[in-house]
Amino acid sequence: MKKEFKRMKAYGVQNGNLKQMVLNEPEVGKGQVKIKMKSFGLNHRDLHIPDRYGVKENPLIIGSDGAGIVEDIWDGESRFQIGEEVVINPSLNWYENSDAPPENFEIVGMPSHGTFAEKFVISEDFVEKKPDHLNWEEAGVFALAGLTGFRALITKGQIQEKETLFIPGVGSGVHTHIILFAKAKGARVITTTRDSGKMQFAKELGADVVLNTFEDWEEALRNEKIDLVIESVGGATFNRSLDVLKKGGRMVTFGSSTNDEITFNLRKFFYGQYKMFGTTMGSREEFRYLLSFMEQHHIKPVLDKVFLFNELDQAFERLDKQHQFGKIAIRYE
Repeated sequence: MKKEFKRMKAYGVQNGNLKQMVLNEPEVGKGQVKIKMKSFGLNHRDLHIPDRYGVKENPLIIGSDGAGIVEDIWDGESRFQIGEEVVINPSLNWYENSDAPPENFEIVGMPSHGTFAEKFVISEDFVEKKPDHLNWEEAGVFALAGLTGFRALITKGQIQEKETLFIPGVGSGVHTHIILFAKAKGARVITTTRDSGKMQFAKELGADVVLNTFEDWEEALRNEKIDLVIESVGGATFNRSLDVLKKGGRMVTFGSSTNDEITFNLRKFFYGQYKMFGTTMGSREEFRYLLSFMEQHHIKPVLDKVFLFNELDQAFERLDKQHQFGKIAIRYE
């Protein structure tokens, strides 16, 4: 007799297009838990999945962030209980903190199915208890951006109390998390934006100085000592960021939203004795440290706007146009 599967709503890519779809519910396997999803968070990564996945008939559910309630476990053996509220760690197969991720490192949502569905199955190794101080929308959006920012600022950047951090560009989920983390560590924060609304938001978030993207940063910061720069814009700002960094200062880069390839003065770099680190995502060890850090300092992710599941197309349009300040959440009802 052919097995009948329960059906569920999902959102993903099929034949090169992002779309709502109805698929079979996943079944829980050994060492896994099934989660009834309550909320999800959008990331710029999701926008690029259709190009990476290609034009295929077989659908791929996208989404890296999410939170929900444990609905099923394998043979009753799990560190979780049915009904427990949890968050998903999207950084797969990376357990202990290390200089770089292992060879089998993956991110939830590509190449395996992601979180944008009624039900989601994942190894219990990459599930953690939902922080009590976060509501569902907050819990569903922070993991990817928060972990990326935490590793960039804390593990790689080694930010210290009373140091000054410079972040070109503000508004993304990662940047808003970094500002919150840096202020919790007692650091001074300087950032930039070309949007007057985002300038006000950044100040309310705790940024000590907010510059206009187009002004002369060197002139504006001539009386500042920049200890750490966290760069994710790429070619458009890299050299300008390097120009304001103190001699012997540190730069951490985790993105290149404008241009992957740049040219910079190598002699100036080694005479300045600068230090540069690349980073992406983080380990389970760092994710658990992140959770305790957020609870200790009562840090909540900045929510831009909350959409319903059937409004995902509108949510992606907002993300694509970069209208958001903070994270865009999807609530599943």
